[in-house]
Amino acid sequence: MDLKKSPLAPKNFPRMPGVTGVSSSTSLSGLKYKGRPDLLLVKLKSNTSVAGVLTKTSVPGCPVIWCRDKLQKGKAQALFVNSGNANVFTGSEGQTAVKEIAKAVSASLKCPVSSVFMASTGVIGEKLNYKKIITKIPKMSENLKEGNWNKAATAITTTDTFPKGASEVALIRNKKIQITGIAKGSGMIAPDMATMLSFIFTDANIPSNILQTLLSRNVQNTFNAITVDSDASTSDTLLLFATGAAKSKAPTSADDPVLKDFELALQSVMLNLAKQIVCDGEGAQKLIQINVTGANSKKSARKIGLAIANSPLVKTAIAGGDANWGRVVMAVGKSGEKANPDKISVCFGKTTIAEKGAVVEGYNEAPVTEHLQGREINITVDVGLGNGKSTVWTCDLTHGYIEINADYRS
Repeated sequence: MDLKKSPLAPKNFPRMPGVTGVSSSTSLSGLKYKGRPDLLLVKLKSNTSVAGVLTKTSVPGCPVIWCRDKLQKGKAQALFVNSGNANVFTGSEGQTAVKEIAKAVSASLKCPVSSVFMASTGVIGEKLNYKKIITKIPKMSENLKEGNWNKAATAITTTDTFPKGASEVALIRNKKIQITGIAKGSGMIAPDMATMLSFIFTDANIPSNILQTLLSRNVQNTFNAITVDSDASTSDTLLLFATGAAKSKAPTSADDPVLKDFELALQSVMLNLAKQIVCDGEGAQKLIQINVTGANSKKSARKIGLAIANSPLVKTAIAGGDANWGRVVMAVGKSGEKANPDKISVCFGKTTIAEKGAVVEGYNEAPVTEHLQGREINITVDVGLGNGKSTVWTCDLTHGYIEINADYRS
């Protein structure tokens, strides 16, 4: 499948410095993709803290089940990822594949098997030829390098049209801390945890329990605030690793004031990666930001926002540049959340189309149509009840989405 780069893609992959205690290498297994890396090995400093948020689906992939178990110990020394095969719905053979790959990584890096984290992405229901993967691991272990981010981000992609990376610097006790992350995702994006795959690395000295709290509470407004097609993946995995190489004194809790700048920087990296995923939505031509205000609660506002974002009628109207604001009102109603029909207002861009439950007198559609010709679309809806508000991001729905997914296994 020859995919053209998304028109919403960044001009270049960002310049991202290495994170002390993190090195990586990539390789080509040829399991699905030809002439491009599809394996990623990451070596982590011993005693690295790890936190994670995983898919809530009832049919998780074998690597997800593996990570759920290993996260309980809170320590990591390696990460291994393959793309092209999700290792989902593969039964005991899939579990064997995970164990054998983890054992091979453990032997090659001389670290405990329990410290090896795994992730897979790709086609569901196909057996994973782990023996072919294992032959690549020794050489990958020899080629580990710090700051290999572009290659690492490329190796975990499937239908992505560009690799995704983001980086920030934070201060903890006046010491510079690096936070760098990569992600993949293009379709099957409606996470109820994180996204398809995302791995974030920092040299901060933060215990795993505190790291977990920071990660979990920043997921909701970042990775959980995006949707491409309303389909949650079986492989969603978000892992955050802290090597402790910066050697700053460990915080006492997630609410320790010394972590304020770090948490802001972490949220920035997470939101940057999440929005890049939406910008690479399969067939996407437009990035859509939906702001919902006036709801009974933040949770209610988010649910309304996602109802709008996941509406095929809203998404196709925007794809066609049709200022059909009635579809937005429809989506508010179908959300199941309370709204006041006599106070609802709808804005596209800077133009108020409807307020107090009716179209604005003298409404001129021309500026709205012009706004819809752009790459970034803003929709604001006030449902006229309370102070709850939320922002979610999605993309338009084009013929490209159908073409990509109809041909995905070929």
